Amino acid sequence: MTEHEHVRVAVIGSGFGGLGAAVRLRREGITDFVVLERAGGVGGTWRDNSYPGCACDVPSHLYSFSFAPNPEWPRTFSGQEHIRAYLEHVADVFRLRPHLRFDSEVKMMTWDTDRLHWRIETSSGFLTADVVVSATGPLSDPRIPSVPGIDTFPGKVFHSARWDHDHDLRGKRVAMIGTGASAIQIVPAIQPDVARLTLFQRTPPWVMPRVDRAISGAERWLHRQLPFTAQARRGLLWGIRELQVQAFTKRPDELGLVERLARRNIARAVKDPELRGKLTPDYRIGCKRILLSNTYYPALTQPNVDVVASGLAEIDGSTLVAADGTRAEADVIVFGTGFHVTDMPIAERVVGADGRTLAQAWETGMKSLRGATAAGFPNWMTIIGPNTGLGNSSMILMIESQLNYMADFVRQLGVLGGRVALDARPAAVDAWNHRVQERMKRTVWNTGGCTSWYLDANGVNTTVWPGTTTEFRGATRRVDLGEYDVLRAAEPAREETPAATPEPRTKSTRTKKVEAGA
Repeated sequence: MTEHEHVRVAVIGSGFGGLGAAVRLRREGITDFVVLERAGGVGGTWRDNSYPGCACDVPSHLYSFSFAPNPEWPRTFSGQEHIRAYLEHVADVFRLRPHLRFDSEVKMMTWDTDRLHWRIETSSGFLTADVVVSATGPLSDPRIPSVPGIDTFPGKVFHSARWDHDHDLRGKRVAMIGTGASAIQIVPAIQPDVARLTLFQRTPPWVMPRVDRAISGAERWLHRQLPFTAQARRGLLWGIRELQVQAFTKRPDELGLVERLARRNIARAVKDPELRGKLTPDYRIGCKRILLSNTYYPALTQPNVDVVASGLAEIDGSTLVAADGTRAEADVIVFGTGFHVTDMPIAERVVGADGRTLAQAWETGMKSLRGATAAGFPNWMTIIGPNTGLGNSSMILMIESQLNYMADFVRQLGVLGGRVALDARPAAVDAWNHRVQERMKRTVWNTGGCTSWYLDANGVNTTVWPGTTTEFRGATRRVDLGEYDVLRAAEPAREETPAATPEPRTKSTRTKKVEAGA
């Protein structure tokens, strides 16, 4: 990019959110935009997570854009390589390559109050943008806990999202830290090859069978020839999940049947009562994300696997010590400990109108207006923002809803005309957040008796949406200018006499909705 490049919109990240934003901008007739990507290729979390066994736990036909259906999905639940290939295909089909700026990590984004635009410093240069769409995603920056003594470990250490494919695990003693969605895929994938596998489990997950199969050639042919059949398949998958939402958000007791099925799943696969006891959660199913696997429990019953029902407390050389005192030797440590979700690092790199970073504004908890905009950060939006996550369905549905909001946001700027910006009103942000948190009180995520990554350091659920995807789509269909302050650049003072001196630069002014003529 050139040093003084200016664009109408800068999109940060090239995963589902970033590529979706780019497609929507083009469909709105906007071509003056760039997609800034810190890595060397598209894909986001599906580029970074390439660990053994990596796959999606949402059905393929639902985990894809509605405007870019894929009749060629090979399995009902697709693997990482197929999803990344799909995103590469989207970038090609929608002609996004000219807009992509790889190896351009955003270092800082600063709002220029006088010029009403964002100044963006990247690892490849500088640019300015009228609007920023942050699509870095919550699963982009790995979280590795600070474990006393980790510097003394002589072996290899890496996070599941930064898998070291050059390090051969065959014949090694491997310690897997964590039991989340990544771990239950990694464990059965590496168990047959390692000498010993020790799983450090702080909290056991609820695991249900994964109804996965190859999609036949006949099915793929049908979806190619008759696209409405793929649409019907997607609609059925979506509808089932919409019907399930009530149990998660309003009537958690209705999850009792699902919990009984999950207990039977454990009983069928794990015959040893002691091991079965370790693997049985003591909280309501759904409080943490329900995981899907047919191979996780069988892998844990193998003779070369040990399950430590306690978190990792310290490391002493090659000896790992659990909180309950259990000790295990290891040559390799794999952290499957999740990501910075409620404290996204990108927030430290966004400086708003009052000079505060977004991280400072969110010190007491993340909150935004309709999961998209934050008070004090004009013309800045996020995709997959606060309280837009899902516990039982496809995030692509939520992303597409936010793309609707983004499109109308940019459209409204055009209608208002001139050098203009929209800044979410604090009262509107607070009102939206209050409604969300009131609804959150009776959800299984707040009442299920667990501690999950859905909750922030203050115990507040700033991650999940407490409703259906249909409700969220309705709430983000259009931008309500009554929820925003309209910022306009002041016109230079008129010269009253030939000797009058104009102001050296313009200043922005806040205009109420009525004054803006909206």
